[in-house]
Amino acid sequence: MNLQAIYHKPKSNFCYAYDENVIHIRLRAAKGDIKKAVLIYGDKYQWDKRQELVMELTGSDDLYDYFTVEVSPKNKRLAYYFKVQGDAGEFYFTEWGLIKDIDEKEVYLHFFQYPYMNKEDIHKVPEWVKDTVFYQIFPERFFNGDTSNDPDNLTKWGELPTSNSFYGGDLKGIIEKLDYLEELGINGIYLTPIFESPTNHKYDTKDYFKIDPHFGDLQTLKELVSKCHERGIRVILDAVFNHCGYFFEPFQDVIEKGKESPYYNWFHIHKWPIETNPPSYDTFAFVYHMPKLNTDNPEVREYLLKVARYWIEEADIDGWRLDVSDEVSHDFWREFRKTVKGAKEDAYIVGELWLDAYPWLRGDQFDAVMNYPVMRALLQYFAYENISDRQFKELINKTRMRNTEQVNEVMLNLIESHDTSRYLTECNKDINKLMMTATFLLTYVGTPCIYYGTEIGMEGGHDPDCRRTMDWNKENWDLELFNYYKKLIRLRKQYKALRRGKFKWIDNIEGIIGFIREYENEKMFILINNHNFDREVILNNKGKYIDGLTGDVFKSDKALYVNVPKYSARILVSSED
Repeated sequence: MNLQAIYHKPKSNFCYAYDENVIHIRLRAAKGDIKKAVLIYGDKYQWDKRQELVMELTGSDDLYDYFTVEVSPKNKRLAYYFKVQGDAGEFYFTEWGLIKDIDEKEVYLHFFQYPYMNKEDIHKVPEWVKDTVFYQIFPERFFNGDTSNDPDNLTKWGELPTSNSFYGGDLKGIIEKLDYLEELGINGIYLTPIFESPTNHKYDTKDYFKIDPHFGDLQTLKELVSKCHERGIRVILDAVFNHCGYFFEPFQDVIEKGKESPYYNWFHIHKWPIETNPPSYDTFAFVYHMPKLNTDNPEVREYLLKVARYWIEEADIDGWRLDVSDEVSHDFWREFRKTVKGAKEDAYIVGELWLDAYPWLRGDQFDAVMNYPVMRALLQYFAYENISDRQFKELINKTRMRNTEQVNEVMLNLIESHDTSRYLTECNKDINKLMMTATFLLTYVGTPCIYYGTEIGMEGGHDPDCRRTMDWNKENWDLELFNYYKKLIRLRKQYKALRRGKFKWIDNIEGIIGFIREYENEKMFILINNHNFDREVILNNKGKYIDGLTGDVFKSDKALYVNVPKYSARILVSSED
């Protein structure tokens, strides 16, 4: 038995309060090492009433197995340790490590503990996010609804973009296309920055309290949010708090006055007069027109927190996406969370992080992050086809085990964004691969996010090519893809199992990936064949199931035989005659 591989840590993603009544416990072991894991648990003050629960093997990655169990401690306290069985025999895993025997007279020395389930310590995520399908919009490229506010020297709509292209997209344009978004079925919009800025992307903010005049004004935003809310659509904005723009008034004051400026310590200035090549101050990614803000400065904190609160109170937005959030202090984000949740308790806070984000997801900072690790797994498996079915499942399991389950349930799952090339371009324009990926995205745990235009087959390489204008000419649309997205979204909205259900891989099938989503009386089998050959799958389930994608019926009183054609999927829904 590989002793070094066995791991558990209380008050972490291995032991956490899922809600006010339930604690989730995980145990990690070397892959294939443990045949059975048992949780021995009770109240430390009534240990004689201890109980045992067999843990479930809920996932494996390339190195480890993960065993999980749920416990509802009557008195909000939990003391516990593990009994593990493998080829080397039976052992106990405790606070002291792996031991052969336990002296019950000194058992209190061996407990792992969750001392008390304090309500304030439980990571509560917004419930509405679990039921949401987000649509990411780059406002400058979506639709021009008000030509009176167009920038000078517009590029013709539809021409390929450069880094400095302007096309005239605005907030009024989004309002005019709400019927389209409602037809698609989405019920959440994530807008990239909309505050005043000289660039098309607006990630170099000039004024955090002003809508960019080329996008509209405060009343336009209020109208957009209000009309979205009337349709059951939530709206979140993009907060750029790591850095500002070169023309941000406090930074301009520093350029003019140096250390005499009251804003000098709002930034990380190395020398004055200010130089831009190279910058004599800290910036985002060495970009001179994006000076880094000093969030250790109480005045900067107060200013940014006022911004966060203002747009919730003034425009009734539903949350914030946080740009370059890993380069801002944890301490600031803790204060940010208290401010935002104080303004709107169920506001959604989602950070931009590209790797393991657990330090930000412990309940005191973000609700979720953009799930780029899952995006990379989807690219490797579906688009490039350079990993096996097993390796894909291992990658997905690895990302799931990094976080608590309530975080997984609201992770912003995506396959592309304004910072990546378009998925269809990455899979060499293979619509079938995109459709299979979309099937996974819309049926997996978490909150799916669709980048504008993906649903009609838009292409594009890396920035700025991934920021092309939305094509509103239906003759250019891939209508099969568009209708497929509509169907997937409809199914997700129709069945709670796809939004809130337990997730479990189907392990006894080959040449295909399959998983179960189950919620109360709903049970669904998702089968995805990402290979160039048909497969027949045997499911050890009896009853009647209908494919939500095709309407095909599968029925048996013993086992279900399901054919899955090449590069296609089945979403089987349990049905009663």
